[in-house]
Amino acid sequence: MISKTKRHLTLAIAAAAFACALPAHAQAQRVIKISHQFPAATTEDGDFRDRLVRRFAAEVEKQSKGSLKFEIYPGSSLMKTNSQIGALRKSALDMSLVPLAYGGGEIPQVNITLMPTLVSSYEQGMRWKTAPVGKELDRILADKNIKIVTWVWQAGGIASTKKTVVAPDDAKGLKFRGGSKEMDQMLKGAGAAVTGMPSSEIYSAMQSGVLDAALTSSTSLISFRLQEFTKFATTARNKSFWFMFEPLLISKSLYDSLTPEQQKIISEVGASLEKFGVEEAKKDDQRMADVFAKAGAKVSDMDEKAFMAWRGVAEQTAFKDFAENIKGGRELLDMALSVK
Repeated sequence: MISKTKRHLTLAIAAAAFACALPAHAQAQRVIKISHQFPAATTEDGDFRDRLVRRFAAEVEKQSKGSLKFEIYPGSSLMKTNSQIGALRKSALDMSLVPLAYGGGEIPQVNITLMPTLVSSYEQGMRWKTAPVGKELDRILADKNIKIVTWVWQAGGIASTKKTVVAPDDAKGLKFRGGSKEMDQMLKGAGAAVTGMPSSEIYSAMQSGVLDAALTSSTSLISFRLQEFTKFATTARNKSFWFMFEPLLISKSLYDSLTPEQQKIISEVGASLEKFGVEEAKKDDQRMADVFAKAGAKVSDMDEKAFMAWRGVAEQTAFKDFAENIKGGRELLDMALSVK
């Protein structure tokens, strides 16, 4: 007769063997929180950044057979906009879709991802991913406990309550929001008075007169309803000096703690959504023009001549400062300039 102790030991070994044989999702489920500052998309034409995050979460959950689940917090409902990069670094936040340049205070090199006139098309921006500049960004972020999951670029336009802004001379005397240290430097070089804030705060600032004009992505110009009191708009559908890198990011320590299979799923699903991101951003460049025109704003486009005038200002201000004052800035700028 088997003793009670032996029977318990046998059962314990059998239970352990059974647990090891179980698929990953049956052993332990991970709940991952994703934060972003943008409005929740309630329809198919809602903010595509929220839709991208939701597509990512649904597909990863499906492919991981439920071993990875997600909670999504739009509209800065989990934490303040400017806290997200720091929280990722400290592993206090799992994932975020956030303008990388918002982390420029903590990681100065990432300001290159919202450098005026440096990127002039979506295709050029996406080529960064496999170019030396993209590999260097990967390395810099990995050292700060951050990993890029999905590459997202957005072109931006200008909303103004005072006058049309197309060329540098048009910015003189305006209270302007640029969106990054480098954008602000270029605007100051053009004679504007610059005020910094996240895009989610532009509406109240323009409504109260704190701002006369603001630069932000076409999607944010629509999502934050700036057409409600904008009299003049400059679109990104032809040329734009404002291309912002706004990736889906994950805390590297979290990513490293996942199984190889889960890591593969996250990376592959993230990459698969990049085409969606480009297509939706381009749609919003045109949609922004339509929305503002319908609201009664005078809509203008930037041409090559105006773009090159801005490039001249950018080279003497933002480019120069980045190359001289950021560690490795000259090399990083040269890498970016080599991507055509």
